[in-house]
Amino acid sequence: MSSIVISDSSLQLWLAALHALALADGDFDDQERRVLTAHLSDILPDAELDWDCLPPVDASALAEGLTGTPGLAEQFLRTAVVVALADGHLSEEELNLLRHWATVLDCSEAPLADLRPCLAQPRSDGRTPLTPLKHWLDELDPSDPRIAAFIVSLIPAQCPFERDIMLFGHKLVHIPPMCKLNPLYDQLVGLRFRCLGHLPEDQQLRFSQQAG
Repeated sequence: MSSIVISDSSLQLWLAALHALALADGDFDDQERRVLTAHLSDILPDAELDWDCLPPVDASALAEGLTGTPGLAEQFLRTAVVVALADGHLSEEELNLLRHWATVLDCSEAPLADLRPCLAQPRSDGRTPLTPLKHWLDELDPSDPRIAAFIVSLIPAQCPFERDIMLFGHKLVHIPPMCKLNPLYDQLVGLRFRCLGHLPEDQQLRFSQQAG
């Protein structure tokens, strides 16, 4: 994807919307919220935004800020899909918000058609209903280092280990590794690698140390 220049005002809208999406299903605990908020403050230190108490993103303002530059709205929508999938699953709240934004931004909803909380099994020919979506995400390569850093901060550096949840010596539930839960995990890992390539060396090192 060719480089797209994002103005500071458009970037504020972009990140505020992604922040709202990340919190839409209530899956982020207090520590994750603090980490995300701190990272957003690092990306836009001069932005007059209270990341902890952001109001709902105004759809008309989002459309006005992202539809003036060709390709910008679709890049935002692809990034939003990544944010929704970064924790390994998709909620109805997130999917509804993605579809709403696709309509507001006049983007095709076709890539979202098979994006459901319960994903279908592969067909006999080896393809899955997610194949078009995988290709769509593989084309995302945000050149703006601020967007790239936001994505890197959300996607795990490696597949989290599977583990058992124990209580008084008895196994309550077994959690498989994320790569088994999320059929788009390979796309997320590939995107994280591409995003790292757009960051300065000191930032790459910081993310590597956090992953370790």
